Amino acid sequence: MGQLRATKPGLLVCVAVCISIFLYLRSSAPEAAEAELTHRAAVECGFYPDELCSALFEGKKAAPQIARFCKNPPTSHILGYVHKAGNCSQISRGLRFITTPLSAEEGNFSLAYIITFHEEPAMFVQLLRAIYAPQNVYCIHVHEKAPRKYTRMVQTLANCFENIFIPSQTQKAVYSNLARLQADISCMKDLVQSKLRWRYVINLCDQDFPIKTNREIIHYLKSKWKDKNITPRVAQTARPPPPPGLGLPESRTEGSIHLSPNEELERKPPHNVTIYFGSAYYLLTRKFVEFILTDSRAKDMLQWARDSHSPEQHYWVTLSRLKGHYVQDTCVYGPGDLPWIIQSPSLFANKFEPASEPLVVTCLERRHRLRVLAQAEVPIEPHWRFQPESHFNMKLHC
Repeated sequence: MGQLRATKPGLLVCVAVCISIFLYLRSSAPEAAEAELTHRAAVECGFYPDELCSALFEGKKAAPQIARFCKNPPTSHILGYVHKAGNCSQISRGLRFITTPLSAEEGNFSLAYIITFHEEPAMFVQLLRAIYAPQNVYCIHVHEKAPRKYTRMVQTLANCFENIFIPSQTQKAVYSNLARLQADISCMKDLVQSKLRWRYVINLCDQDFPIKTNREIIHYLKSKWKDKNITPRVAQTARPPPPPGLGLPESRTEGSIHLSPNEELERKPPHNVTIYFGSAYYLLTRKFVEFILTDSRAKDMLQWARDSHSPEQHYWVTLSRLKGHYVQDTCVYGPGDLPWIIQSPSLFANKFEPASEPLVVTCLERRHRLRVLAQAEVPIEPHWRFQPESHFNMKLHC
């Protein structure tokens, strides 16, 4: 009786999934629904067909509800695959990395990336292969508390791709003190020594994903931000945030754009600098990175920020105000947000939680790869394409 009682809810859920999928397909595509009945083929619970992703992008009402019944295609094999692959060629091809510049324009415009890797190994690989290009360079900072197998995975990738590396100095990279800021600076010190002459550096974490292709990012930089920084500032509020040193709550997401006069701060910042508050994420020019690493004001600001909470929320935007510009972009997600996400002018989206909303990244990745290949000006290698997933070639298991 115990076994029967335990399996019955699962049976009811499975039946509900099948009925929901059938009703959705019938209402949105009568011919497809008829073929579904004829061939006894349907979505296997555990896989997302391209049709469902398309329905989500188009904003069809039933799609998010159907998607929530299913689980994402298993991605845990990615970690094991990197370790078990016999050679670098197998890793590159098996993980579908694009290893050739897809256009002359892209080949002549290198970007640098700093990625903080903490707890999402499968999504980290999805992010890396989405932004990977042989003309770019990637510094991967693995959180000190992450499992050792994560570091081994990144080291394996670094051994296979000469433009991927772990920084020579690692930090604990927690998100509430100087270590998070210092982790980026450690990567920057190594990046300026790279033989690849990158033009901009972008920092990401393992819960980010690109909305634009590499080529679209380059066009965006050329058209609007030539030789300028993108350091998003937070929205203006009536009440200024607590001064550094008194601490800020972990959930803080907005505050005053700047705190002026400087006397309101507990400790006066060096060089009479006005403190601005903003995002920990940025897109910085190479010239500005060199300024960060060599200018006395930047070094003094780093020393001053040691006792502040989340200094990355004011360090980049404050120093950028001495030399550069900013733009404000904000992203939020969920399966029902996919139509909004792909229409956003933002370059990247943050953050994703694969455990609770796995379909969002799955669909975005497949759409992103299709766009990347459509823009290519070189012959397409077969392994660059993701295998199509369709409800017409999956067995009915419900």
